[in-house]
Amino acid sequence: MKNYDVIILGAGASGLMCAANLSKKMRVAIIDSNEKPAKKLKISGGGKCNITNVSVQIDNFDGDKGLISSAFKKFSKDDLLDFLDRNRVELELRKGRYYFCKNSSDDIINVLKKNVKKSEIILNNTILHVTKSDDIFSVTTDKNIYKAKKVVVATGGKSFQTLGASDIGLKIAKSFTICVKEFTPALVGLTLQKEQFWMKNLSGLSCYVHVKVADRVLKEEMLFAHKGISGPAILSASLYWKKGDISIDFLPNKNILDLTQKSKKLVSSVIPLPKRLSKALLSAIDFKDKECSKLSKNDKELLKSLHNYTFAPAGNFGFTKAEVSRGGVLAEELDSNTLESKKVKNLYFIGEVVDVTGELGGYNFQWAFSSAYSCAKVF
Repeated sequence: MKNYDVIILGAGASGLMCAANLSKKMRVAIIDSNEKPAKKLKISGGGKCNITNVSVQIDNFDGDKGLISSAFKKFSKDDLLDFLDRNRVELELRKGRYYFCKNSSDDIINVLKKNVKKSEIILNNTILHVTKSDDIFSVTTDKNIYKAKKVVVATGGKSFQTLGASDIGLKIAKSFTICVKEFTPALVGLTLQKEQFWMKNLSGLSCYVHVKVADRVLKEEMLFAHKGISGPAILSASLYWKKGDISIDFLPNKNILDLTQKSKKLVSSVIPLPKRLSKALLSAIDFKDKECSKLSKNDKELLKSLHNYTFAPAGNFGFTKAEVSRGGVLAEELDSNTLESKKVKNLYFIGEVVDVTGELGGYNFQWAFSSAYSCAKVF
């Protein structure tokens, strides 16, 4: 049995960042079920890890605004970029807004590992449960029992179960009567009702769209897939979709009536999309292709629906295809300044295990790093 000042559960982005910012005088252990730390960081972004975004706003997240704002005030996007620059992690900017590691996600992993050298990283230990007695926590794994004055839960969500992901963080919270929202898949493709099965026949095609869901509009590429629809726009839209309709503008930077005006071409020929997609869209709105010059008033009304194609998805691709998990420990259970449990002194929750989820584009790693820093700096 070993004793520590702080035990961090999870050697992912938030767990390592938290340890990196703790006092070097503290006895710190980081416990993880994997054989290596930061396995999700390793594979993210095709091995180059989309770390953050040019614009990080509270509106890019589904979660408590006060909690998110507090973390970002302590450790912002600019603070993260400064940290990476000081540690000589070269970044590249994609599409003018996404920050990726220029060489490999190993660059940031190595920096985090270097900054936690004073901590003991305990791998291949599956966390079973956490208890508290006389102000001391006992962390029981399948290999040992570890004791500490403080415990930070940074166990992530349920997506990427092949990398050891689980809902152990929520089980720990519930064992202390801390309220949680159960995990559901997020940043995930959407499945289709029968009426939209035509989209499956376009598998492999993509196009730039605007997707409206709830009060959000997501602007990015959409990918037609064998199982349904995916791509950046749909993944971000899935964060806000629970059930009911979404609508897609397939020509967000054009006006279909302008495109068809004074043209003798077929409507399918003037739509600036792949021909297969143009014809499929027209069929989906029950429009029979014809010369633009022969459009009736009713035809024009039908064509307008290309800017507002509305339908209800059937569901999503599930945890096996999800980038992250939505849900977690409720914000109302945590001190917004420290991420400490209001019910259990010296028990903290950071990263994905908290009920804060960002859109696609580096937002979830930003939250992981910001929440971890906020927590570490109060010790």
